[in-house]
Amino acid sequence: MGIFNKNRTDGETYDGQGEERKGLIDVISYNGEADEIVWKFPYDNLSTATQVVVNQSQEVIFVKGGAFCDVLGASTHTLSANNIPILQKLINLPFGGKSPFKAEVWYISKTIRRNLKFGTMEPVELIDPIYGVPIPVRSFGEFGIQVSDSSAFMQQMVGTLHLFTTKDIIEQFKSLIVRKLSVSISKFILRERVSVVQISGYLDEISNYVRDAINEEFAQYGLRVTNFDVASINYDKDDERVKEVMSKQAEASGLGMLRGQADMYQMKRQLDIMETAAGNEGGAGQMMGAGMGLGMGFGIGGAFGQQMGNIAGVMQQQQPQTPPPPPAPTTWHILINSQQYQYDQQTVQQYVQSGQITRDTFVWKNGMAQWVKAVEVPELQNLFGAVPPPPPPIV
Repeated sequence: MGIFNKNRTDGETYDGQGEERKGLIDVISYNGEADEIVWKFPYDNLSTATQVVVNQSQEVIFVKGGAFCDVLGASTHTLSANNIPILQKLINLPFGGKSPFKAEVWYISKTIRRNLKFGTMEPVELIDPIYGVPIPVRSFGEFGIQVSDSSAFMQQMVGTLHLFTTKDIIEQFKSLIVRKLSVSISKFILRERVSVVQISGYLDEISNYVRDAINEEFAQYGLRVTNFDVASINYDKDDERVKEVMSKQAEASGLGMLRGQADMYQMKRQLDIMETAAGNEGGAGQMMGAGMGLGMGFGIGGAFGQQMGNIAGVMQQQQPQTPPPPPAPTTWHILINSQQYQYDQQTVQQYVQSGQITRDTFVWKNGMAQWVKAVEVPELQNLFGAVPPPPPPIV
């Protein structure tokens, strides 16, 4: 097998005059490097008695005059018109005997290539779906690929090259991966309503989301992304826009804590009123005290529980009533890239200003009969501004 090392040229079929060129090739087997996804056998002087050895996780493609003859899976194959019928049509092989013919033999490795690195060289700006502020982020991680369709991969990627390595894959697709990564993260945080400064807690969900999006592109090249792991999504904490978002987030969190404390205060106040009533003299006070004791120890049930509930209701009516909660804000359903999202009026206004929602974006809200364009909805028309009428004809 020394001929492979000696005559490893730059991809052309070997036309030398060595001993190996005088006769027909008896056995063909893979002799490529570990990182080669595609490797071309260097000779084309074959015969109908040639044996082709195909290892596990490999496929062999025969090419004659640029036409794909057949694909062979893992096994040892003896070339003949009987087991490769298309050879009979393209090469006119006789049935039986040992007849010479010329054809190219290509090996395709279908092993999974793991631990391939990706990363954004320059920060990518993502608009925070909660606060509407663009934030520059970087992302890094690794992925794995595998040839899923040998014929498609040969036709789309290899062409006339004699080999194709893992490095070639990365060089060909790194810009596509970064583009899909930024678009997919933007869509994910938009759909899930997650702030950019919080997405580090969603790395697994984002990884799966990006993997599915990239696979849609890779499929046309005969490739499959086996895994896509986003290791980190970083942003500069000293950036003024990041500080703005984090400040707004802290303010919203503080309001939430105050609201929770108010609810706890209201509950405690009602318990104090019930305890005071239970301590008063008279039938109502004694019954209230008995009811609280039973409720704490064994639970209130049956007619007694119902009676206690009525008494408590009357006492609560005597206290100043808190105003009802304000009406719920309008929820808009937005159709973007065939996917539905839900936003409030303020968020819709922000996305109109950023251009993510246009006049022709279809929207719907509760009470509307059907989806309509945003510019046709009275509540949203003023967000787009007036469109001037066509100029008068020139006389």
